[in-house]
Amino acid sequence: MKVVGGQAEDGIVIGNTYDKYGTRNPIARRMVEGFESSLSGLVAKANPGTIHEVGCGEGYWVMRWLGQHIDARGTDFSTQVIGMAKENARGRGLDPERFAVRSIYDVAPERDSADLIVCCEVMEHLEEPQRALHALQRIATSDLILSVPREPLWRALNLARGKYVSALGNTPGHLQHWSQRGIVSLASQFFDVVEVLAPLPWTMLHCKSKKRR
Repeated sequence: MKVVGGQAEDGIVIGNTYDKYGTRNPIARRMVEGFESSLSGLVAKANPGTIHEVGCGEGYWVMRWLGQHIDARGTDFSTQVIGMAKENARGRGLDPERFAVRSIYDVAPERDSADLIVCCEVMEHLEEPQRALHALQRIATSDLILSVPREPLWRALNLARGKYVSALGNTPGHLQHWSQRGIVSLASQFFDVVEVLAPLPWTMLHCKSKKRR
């Protein structure tokens, strides 16, 4: 799968800095497998008819769900990264129009609602996370899966492997830094948090829409 590789658009780091789903590093592979297992398990529990991934990057998960015959689509603010998602979809014989350029702040119920909203590795990049969660609240008809890096563990692990030392282990583009308790507290302002998972080194939440329960 083609990835952006840490490029920036409008001053914001976009997509994946490397192909984490295709990595051969055994430690990174094990962590990614934990993330994949947690996310797949929560999607199975939600059992959605439709999925909208907000901040879909290069399209890995949307293509995976489409391959499982789930009605999935994805949006991302970046023209570059959506172009790459469409290219990846074409390479797999999937519909590239499943992907569209759209900021998380601009999602609207009439075009973006789905049974399950997935928003992974997005919130840490945003200047206005509360505004973003309010936007997700508008389009989540039932379930939301949200994940963020777990701090300060994330930065500690970066430092342990000698990465981003001058930034004290902060990954480029990360503006927000949440402990598990912190992200649960924030998400609870907008959703009912029904399950919290901790695939190392992330926090992953399964939420239910308050307004429709």
